[in-house]
Amino acid sequence: MRIFCLFLLLTLVALTGCQLQVRPYDEQHQQDDVVLYRYDRVESQYLTLADFAALHQMRTDYPQQTRTLIENVLQLGPVDDPDINNRLLLFFQDSTLQAIIGDVARQYENTDLIEKQLVTAFHRLSVMLPGMKVPHFYTQIGSLDQSIVVSDTLVGISLDKYLGENYPAYIHYGYTPKQRRMMTREYIVPDCLGFYLLSLFPMPENTDTLTDKRHFHMMKIQCVVNKVMDRRVFTNDSILLLDQFITDHPGFTTEQFLRLDSMPQ
Repeated sequence: MRIFCLFLLLTLVALTGCQLQVRPYDEQHQQDDVVLYRYDRVESQYLTLADFAALHQMRTDYPQQTRTLIENVLQLGPVDDPDINNRLLLFFQDSTLQAIIGDVARQYENTDLIEKQLVTAFHRLSVMLPGMKVPHFYTQIGSLDQSIVVSDTLVGISLDKYLGENYPAYIHYGYTPKQRRMMTREYIVPDCLGFYLLSLFPMPENTDTLTDKRHFHMMKIQCVVNKVMDRRVFTNDSILLLDQFITDHPGFTTEQFLRLDSMPQ
């Protein structure tokens, strides 16, 4: 929930219209491998059928994803605990989670469009940030906690957090209308961009003006996300200040912009 709350802060300081200078999109970048791995399918097979072949595949084909799910997302304990497989299975016997597993399978039977959007977005970002490693992506099912999980160059997408703003479980568990508006498939790619950028350019810590600096950092992150997506994903009138700064400093690279501690006078 901590990471989810952190991302909600993005919406409070959301911005629009950034005009960061980006080099023309290089078609050659499209040749790089960007694949969305459907870890959620193997996961759901084990969680609904207790299929030990699926469990074996989770542990052998997706070891880091499984460790992240068990230890960081669900916080069930060490992945090598002798009883951890039963603990994972029992955790998901909750009727709400079983319903979510089925709804994820129905809503995300096909993820080709999301994969294509990830390809375009992250290759555009790699042009804006030369030398950036393009991460690998996978889908998973969590417990309505973290939406995007970043571990090194792995980005996990919790599809249970993107079932639509009117999804009954979201309403039942008290998500606000503002929160639920972001819990749709249209936010998957922008969220991946935002969280991956936060992993590359972490939030400032241990400063006397921590809150202001964090707000400013979030504004920069959202500004870059808007530019990569080529649309106003996040909106707020305060973008005008950053708009003017970017206009006045056309030579700033994206990395220089993201490393700014404050708005230069």
